[in-house]
Amino acid sequence: MAEPIKVLLVDDHQVVRRGLRTFLEVQEDIEVVGEAADGTEGVARAEELRPDVVLMDVKMPGMDGIDALRRLRELDNPARVLIVTSFTEQRTVVPALRAGAAGYVYKDVDPDALAGAIRSVHAGHILLQPEVAGALLSQEEANSGQGRGSSLTEREREVLGLIADGRSNREIARALVLSEKTVKTHVSNILMKLDLADRTQAALWAVRHGVAG
Repeated sequence: MAEPIKVLLVDDHQVVRRGLRTFLEVQEDIEVVGEAADGTEGVARAEELRPDVVLMDVKMPGMDGIDALRRLRELDNPARVLIVTSFTEQRTVVPALRAGAAGYVYKDVDPDALAGAIRSVHAGHILLQPEVAGALLSQEEANSGQGRGSSLTEREREVLGLIADGRSNREIARALVLSEKTVKTHVSNILMKLDLADRTQAALWAVRHGVAG
């Protein structure tokens, strides 16, 4: 049997953390390995526990969820971060996605849908609500970038197409018969050539410009 998905809960409300833990602990393939009450503690716990997925609130005292996301990326922490928020405004969610979140769900999400979201981001997929995806695409369009795609090699376009399909580096390596290290290099080159910050932006760029996996 596969190892359970290790999850860290980061939310300043103990009641929310308790509710999430209560539900997730009955999932056979998910293990809650820790909790944190703010972004600073969340980053420290993520470094200590090395979870697979972090459920991160956005609005917290001290270091908020977006700053915590940025810090995790600076530390090259491999955890996939799923934003769990009660805020639906694009001005809140879009910065979180740009900071490196793998997606987001609302706090009133159906429990089974939350478990599905955790499994999905752990598998390397990106979860975007249509309205937020539209906002990000509009920003990408405003930033143009049409000409940048011509600098990609054929192999980089193949990798980009698979990123758009939500594939992880391991899945891309398997599909293209490459090492994960080689795939990681291709991803870095793609982000540099397209002047993008992360895989979320790369996936949206690929959709916007018709790059299919």
